[in-house]
Amino acid sequence: MSVKPSKAMVLAAGLGLRMRPLTERMPKPLVSVAGRPLLDHVLDKLADAGVSEAVVNVHYLPDQIIDHVKARKHPHVIISDERNQVLGTGGGVVKALPLLGSEPFFHLNADTLWIDGVRPNLVRLAEAFDPARMDILLLMAPTAGSTGYDGNGDYAMLPDGALRKRKEHQVVPFVYAGVAIISPAIFEGAPSGEFSLTRMFDAANEQERLFGLRLDGSWMHVGTPDAVGAAEEAFLESVA
Repeated sequence: MSVKPSKAMVLAAGLGLRMRPLTERMPKPLVSVAGRPLLDHVLDKLADAGVSEAVVNVHYLPDQIIDHVKARKHPHVIISDERNQVLGTGGGVVKALPLLGSEPFFHLNADTLWIDGVRPNLVRLAEAFDPARMDILLLMAPTAGSTGYDGNGDYAMLPDGALRKRKEHQVVPFVYAGVAIISPAIFEGAPSGEFSLTRMFDAANEQERLFGLRLDGSWMHVGTPDAVGAAEEAFLESVA
């Protein structure tokens, strides 16, 4: 059984500290890569996947993001304003739950960037999400071949897609690509205030309801100013 989310949550409230000096006067989601702001790359993919509403949370230099998205119709953007509070990646979702409804929704980091393969990864993710056995389905990028990433990975993935979190000093082959489908039911009993979304990933993992789908295409980790150039080169190669 698959799903077709009509709503999405886009995390755009981060401070972008590692992206300085580019983010001293501009929020990271508005940093341009290959001629478009990172946030627009994400929203464009959501529109192509048929998502009608995207909740975008804001905190750092919020008015710039609010002004940027006000005219967008596909998807229609709803702002979750966190300018007066720090909620973290988990607390931000909890605040936005009344806007997201009761059905599984797409969840994306505003600074995630990828080039689709033969079929769009958001469509593949929706087809693979099975609410009977999953609470969260993460899009997983192979660490080998990902642009701008040099870490030890986040998860190992079993043949059925079940994820196993990396242990300390372990190296695993997949990194979370910043894209997921999440069932809102997993937030029942979640703490109020600031907390990390990884707490919910860990809770789903303990219940064996955290799964992954291998990304088809190329993923770019745009964490620093130097990574912007590498991502633009990858985009140019993809259309050459």
